[in-house]
Amino acid sequence: MSNADLIKSGLSRRYRAERRFRFYGIVAVTVALSFLVLLLLAVVGNGAGALRQAQIKLPIVFEAGKVADANWQGLVKDSLRAAFPDVKNRRDKKKLYGLASSGAGHDLGLMMKENPSLVGTTVSLWLPASDDVDMLLKGLIDRTVDEGSRRVSDKELVWVDALLADGAVELQFNTRFFTSGDSREPELAGILGAAVGSALSLLVCLALSFPLGVMAAVYLEEFAPKNRWSDMIEVNINNLAAVPSIVFGLLGLAVFLNVFGMPRSAPLVGGMVLALMTLPTIIIAARAALKSVPPSIRQAAMALGASPVQVVTHHVLPLAMPGMMTGTIIGMAQALGETAPLLMIGMVAFIVDIPQGIFDPATALPVQIYLWADAPERAFTERTAAAIFVLLMFLVVMNLTAVILRKKFEQRW
Repeated sequence: MSNADLIKSGLSRRYRAERRFRFYGIVAVTVALSFLVLLLLAVVGNGAGALRQAQIKLPIVFEAGKVADANWQGLVKDSLRAAFPDVKNRRDKKKLYGLASSGAGHDLGLMMKENPSLVGTTVSLWLPASDDVDMLLKGLIDRTVDEGSRRVSDKELVWVDALLADGAVELQFNTRFFTSGDSREPELAGILGAAVGSALSLLVCLALSFPLGVMAAVYLEEFAPKNRWSDMIEVNINNLAAVPSIVFGLLGLAVFLNVFGMPRSAPLVGGMVLALMTLPTIIIAARAALKSVPPSIRQAAMALGASPVQVVTHHVLPLAMPGMMTGTIIGMAQALGETAPLLMIGMVAFIVDIPQGIFDPATALPVQIYLWADAPERAFTERTAAAIFVLLMFLVVMNLTAVILRKKFEQRW
């Protein structure tokens, strides 16, 4: 066989190998995207129901006596009794009252506080129905099974059907999911408290980790002498980036809570723990950004008489800042999805009120998802999936912001 034939045979094998490699890559990307699409479809499919909540329309008579006693739930019971006067049995009355959520009375109290002139009037109001009514309207409770095998009795089915026929119960957009904190009742639970807690924790994390990370990276990359001590510090920083997040939670529990006595379950402590976890990532990203600046920039600035500090602050740091910001945003996105370190410092507590500052008790979105996933009520499954979708959207937005910043400000040398 001639040399030309050998070369052609070798080229044919190489081309076939390249085509196979390209095919394997396309298959791998397709499989990964397929799993991602399936995940998103599952989350959206399970969480879509949380965007709608059953509401019951009741004519509320604001009696002066019950208003004076703040017996708001009593007003709801009176309206239900008036709608179904044939219900006389005590047990049946209890089931009838259960059609409306326990939060209906709280809503009436807020209305009266905003408008005291309602005393003595009768107003038809849409109030939250119970989670059982909500599941029934969404078709998640099977009417055909035996009464003992479902949460809604036959009498409750009759009452709900009567309300449906009168247009007094329907599914409406669930604004409470986005405007309320956590609750023991699924129909009253919302993500606002957890979202605010996550935002406050990330603000504390950013305020601590970004300046410390940038300063540490600048010193290690630009000023630190190259010896075994700096090499040991660099190795430890790389090792810290791979440490499981729960270790940082244990560190925060041992130091911040037990030694310094800082407030438990507060965004301040959560942000400090997340800052410890994020700091190695920011340092590594900042050092990579500093390395990407050509040495000619430094040499030109020093040739014009700039001091080493001026070279870094006036020339190198501004050019490396886009890369640093990208690494910081990616680190913040990682911190947003962390659960284990926050569990260790007590942010798993049941928090109803919306935190107003970094010292108030709070929880976070990943922890809220964990709590709802462990709840026994079927209605919390929808809230869990919806909260997961909200968390994924936050992560997508943060990573998209990092990509946009990198594309907009990166410079090719």
